[in-house]
Amino acid sequence: MRIISGNHRGKHIIAPKNLPVRPTTDLAKESLFNILNNFFFFDNIKVLDLFAGTGNMTYEFAAREALSVTAVDNNQQCINFIHKTITKLKFDNVHVIRADVIDFLKSCKTKYNVIFADPPYDWDNYGLLPDLVLNNNLLLEDGFLIIEHSLAIDYGQYPKFYQKRKYGKVNFSIFAENL
Repeated sequence: MRIISGNHRGKHIIAPKNLPVRPTTDLAKESLFNILNNFFFFDNIKVLDLFAGTGNMTYEFAAREALSVTAVDNNQQCINFIHKTITKLKFDNVHVIRADVIDFLKSCKTKYNVIFADPPYDWDNYGLLPDLVLNNNLLLEDGFLIIEHSLAIDYGQYPKFYQKRKYGKVNFSIFAENL
């Protein structure tokens, strides 16, 4: 994986092979950030990266100098890898939390401009994500919730659904607070 833009542009990050992850492809990540560039100044946003895994999306937002990026994952090996990487890259705008995402969202009181979630494709609780984020008012005005998922998931009828984008096998559903 590599950081596509920002102050670490082109930096390759090699994650251990034993992490239980499926990092977002560079093509999908670059396409998503092209969309986000039209809506946000990255140095003015707060980001929440759920199911952070290798930290792939966390590093991309951090390299673009987001005000803060909070990475949440329940796997200790992933947490350790993210800690090691943010230290190596000297990202002081990243906070790492080991927690179950559902429990974290139920107790979260912070609001974010962008919430990105990339659960395992076989996860059973996809329907809970938009409900927990939107019903708990975790998005700031004009904020986006972006969920990466398989083709089998369809959020088209959910409240505040904005659009779906497909890049190869990667699908993003975007929910918008005020569009």
